Amino acid sequence: MPGRSISKQTLSRLPEYLRVLQGLEGQGRRYVSATAVAEALGLNDVVVRKDLASVSGAGRPKVGYVREELMGELEHFLGYDNTQDAILVGAGKLGQALLSYEVFPQYGLNIVAGFDSDPQVYGSEVGGKKILPMEKLPGLCRRMGVRIGIITVPGEHAQKVCGLLTGSGVLAIWNFANVHLSVPEGVLVQNENMAVSLAILSNHLKERFRTK
Repeated sequence: MPGRSISKQTLSRLPEYLRVLQGLEGQGRRYVSATAVAEALGLNDVVVRKDLASVSGAGRPKVGYVREELMGELEHFLGYDNTQDAILVGAGKLGQALLSYEVFPQYGLNIVAGFDSDPQVYGSEVGGKKILPMEKLPGLCRRMGVRIGIITVPGEHAQKVCGLLTGSGVLAIWNFANVHLSVPEGVLVQNENMAVSLAILSNHLKERFRTK
C-alpha cells in the first residue's frame, strides 16, 4: 500500500501528471509508464516513478500503469472527487475573476458565495454566486460547514478578514493578499504571491541575458 504522507514538492507535481494522463485520452493508450510521463514534462523519470509510487501501488514493470486507474487514484488523492465548499472575501476585479472561473469544480472546489464590505454590491451575482455582506459570513460558514476561505481583499484588511474566517470555523485559507497572515495552530495558509512569481521570472531573464 503506497504511503499517504508525501512532500509538498511531490504534491505540487501530481496535478501535472494528471494533466499529462488526461491529454492521452483519445490516443487508445491503455497503459502509460512513469518514463513517458517524465518525458512529457521534461522531468527525471526516477522522480516521477517515486512520486507515482507514493499514490499508487498498481504499477507493473515494463508495462506501467493502467492510465484510467492511475487517473482515478490521482484525482482521489488530490481530492478532486471530494468537492469542498469555500467562500471568497473581496469582490473586486480579482475576486470576481475567481468567482467566474468555471474550472474550479473539476478540482474539487465549490465557491458557494462571495462577501464584501461595499453595500453597492450586496445581492449582485458573479459567476452565479451571490455577493453577501460581511456580517452574514460567520453564520453561513457554520451552517454549511465551510472550511476553505479565499482572501482577495487589499493587504491592510487581510488579517482582519483572516481572523473572521478562522473564528467562523475555516481551517484552510487561500491568500491572494500580499501580506503575511497570522493564524491559529491547525489552520493552513496557502499564499499566492504575484511579487514572488514576477521576481523569479525577472531573475531568470536577467541570468539568461547575463550568459550571452
